[in-house]
Amino acid sequence: MTEADVPVAGRLVQLLRHLGLEQAHVAGAMPGDWRGLAADHADRVASLSLVCPTGFDPSAVAGIASRLLVIHGDRGATADRARAAVARLPEASLVVLPDYAGLLFADVIVERGDAVGSSLITFVERVERKRPTRPVARSPARGEFAGISYRVEGGGPPLMLLPLALAPSQWDPLLARLRERFCTISVSGPHVGFMPILEGRAASPGYRRMVRTVVEAAGPRSGERILEVGCGSGAVIRWLAEHTHRGHAFTGVDINRYLLREAQALVDTAGLHDVITLKEGNGEAIPFEASRVDVTLSLTVMEEGDAERMLTELVRVTRPGGRVAVIVRGEDVPAILTVPLRPELHAKALRALPTGVVEGGCADASLYRRFHAAGLVDIRKLPQFAVYDDPRAVMPQYYQSRVLSALAPEEADEWRAGVARTEAEGAFVLGVPHHCAVGTKPG
Repeated sequence: MTEADVPVAGRLVQLLRHLGLEQAHVAGAMPGDWRGLAADHADRVASLSLVCPTGFDPSAVAGIASRLLVIHGDRGATADRARAAVARLPEASLVVLPDYAGLLFADVIVERGDAVGSSLITFVERVERKRPTRPVARSPARGEFAGISYRVEGGGPPLMLLPLALAPSQWDPLLARLRERFCTISVSGPHVGFMPILEGRAASPGYRRMVRTVVEAAGPRSGERILEVGCGSGAVIRWLAEHTHRGHAFTGVDINRYLLREAQALVDTAGLHDVITLKEGNGEAIPFEASRVDVTLSLTVMEEGDAERMLTELVRVTRPGGRVAVIVRGEDVPAILTVPLRPELHAKALRALPTGVVEGGCADASLYRRFHAAGLVDIRKLPQFAVYDDPRAVMPQYYQSRVLSALAPEEADEWRAGVARTEAEGAFVLGVPHHCAVGTKPG
């Protein structure tokens, strides 16, 4: 196994050893971060606290249920699935945030930090009274080990803070409070949180084909300026910079400070800082002058805010004759799933795949009407599926975590058996629908 193949759980265990720790309390959200720790390194996990997890497979944490806390909202399908999954683990603890959905892009610590902080502190201190860990007193330190960036602060029982999905502020608003009681170890980097999802998606041939189709329809000419609004980890514009032989000036804008920090590190590592500029900004108020850009891209971002305002802004910053290209998830269209299941279980699995859309967002065919209403011309409508055909790859694993959180134990067994059979037959396909459109600004 090469260093690049080391699973995230192995990297986190290596980091603990590097810091001289046998155990740590762990808090996070993304199943890819904590699933391997809970299943394969339970002796290293003093407790596990999940804040608005995006998927929740009870079997992965059954061995540590007595020291498991799940914090989630009470609104929406994701919250419903998490609460139902916790109900199958009677030893686990559940805290419900009232009137809250906890979507993956929610800034949960800003929005519900008091409740999350109090629940987390109370739970960890309760576990400590029963199973004390060795307290740690350290001077503040930063570093990187096993591909994981870390920041150590405070003193007391060690508490490893894994990234919180797409939350812009991550744990930062709570750190001062937590480090009064714990030795906090905040981790980041391309291997943890939502970063491997964004990077893995952009590297997937099925997703990349879809993006290439849309970009080619936008027809960027040599030397034109390209803006991506909601650039996330920067995976797409880094690929585009290489794909176009660095023939454009690229700018990535994102409201998420956490992702921008990670994106800048990857741009620097790739040696692309001379052609890619990253800026913090809101898609509903893009920090650009009018008619500044030749090609404006927005890829699966309009689900997360006011789609009308975003599209108005995309058009505003694009020059007359420039092109606007948008991709949104197609949550009004069933996914393609070739796993052999009973019809009712197949339907249940499909219902678990959508990731949600805020009020005023766009994740359906209304995208095409919106393009027309925005005054764009020469509109090309390009609905497509992002096709994933390896069930062990990052994106299928992410979607499977959502499915497993919705299934009862016997249904989960049928799902796993169906995936294994389909993989053995070389027939696995997960096709995730998207609506795509390209239009030209008149003038």
